[in-house]
Order: sequence, then C-alpha cells, then structure tokens
Amino acid sequence: MKKSHAVILLITSILILDQVLKVYIKLNIPYGSGFELLGLSWAKIHFVENEGMAFGFSLGGYYGKLFLSVFRIFMIGFLIYLLRELIRAKQSMGLILSFGLIVAGAIGNMIDSAFYGIIFSKSSFHHRDLAIFMPEDGGYSSFLHGNVVDMLYFPMVNTTWPEWMPYFGGKSFQFFKPVFNIADSAITCGVASILLFHRSFFKNEETVS
Repeated sequence: MKKSHAVILLITSILILDQVLKVYIKLNIPYGSGFELLGLSWAKIHFVENEGMAFGFSLGGYYGKLFLSVFRIFMIGFLIYLLRELIRAKQSMGLILSFGLIVAGAIGNMIDSAFYGIIFSKSSFHHRDLAIFMPEDGGYSSFLHGNVVDMLYFPMVNTTWPEWMPYFGGKSFQFFKPVFNIADSAITCGVASILLFHRSFFKNEETVS
C-alpha cells in the first residue's frame, strides 16, 4: 500500500470513530452522566464538553474561543502541508503515520468546534436533557464556537496524599483525572511516537523538498 493511501485510510478511520462516538454520546447520554466500561470502576464513559483544548482544558470567552478555532485551522493546514512534504521526501511509514494521527485528532476536534454549535441543541448539566440534532430553534452557538465532546475517563487511582507531605498532605489525588476523546488520544499517540521513535526528524537539518 502506498504511504499516501495508508495515511488517508488512518485519518479517515480515526475521524469516523471519533465522530460516531461523539454524536452517539451527545444524543443518548445526559450531560455529566455515563457508565462503566466492562464493569470496571476505573474505566468509564462520562459525557462532558469543553471549549476546544485537549483533555478538558479550555480557553474561555467569545474571542478566546474564536482565536483557538482559527489557530487550529491554520495548524491543520500546516500539518497537512508538512505531511505531504514528508510523503514526497519518502520518509519512514512510522513517521508519516505519526503525523497522520496528529492531523486526524486536530481535524476531529475542529469539526466539533466548527459545527456542533450549529447542529445541536445545548447539553445542560442542570436539566439533564438530551441534545437534539438540528433543533427547530437553531443550535446553541455559532460557527467556530461549538464545544468539543469528551467522554473517555480513566480514574485509575483515587487516594489521599500522606498527612506529612507539605502543602499536599491530606488532599485527595486522582490519576488519570482529565476526560478526553478519541481525537485527543490520536494527537497524544502521534506526538509520543515522534518523540520516542522518530527523534532524528528534529535533528535532520536538510529541508524536506
């Protein structure tokens, strides 16, 4: 299989999985609710939304959200350009697929930011109403101002810091606390793969042509 075909297949597969899961969660699970995966207390589906950054972090406000969305569009364009150059330069399949993971994740979350505010009604923690697809009164926000749907939650450790520890003593500690989605996972795996297995990419002084 050609490298270009392989990376397109990877990106398409991740986008389909990411969006299918997000739409299902949005339409079928009340905000703030969820369920355990395979009966495991540390592996859960837990529906929350954020204003656009990975792992539940946000950049609030109208202009903050707009800046984040526009920045993500430029970054996606740059990453696609870089990916094309890597393919033309006949870089390794591993490096190309790693960048493909990052591109897929960035596009996946960008879809939420760009369109979910238009096509869905608001999900509310207080009212626990399920979101409606294409509501008659219009969506909960405007173009580029939608929220990103998160649902993967793995609180594997729930404990308390020892009392003798400075500052943290007696406080609760949870790992892993952030709620994330498939797109976030793709970005993380892509970056980790590059840093662990393709560090020579950053040392190469030759310009990709």
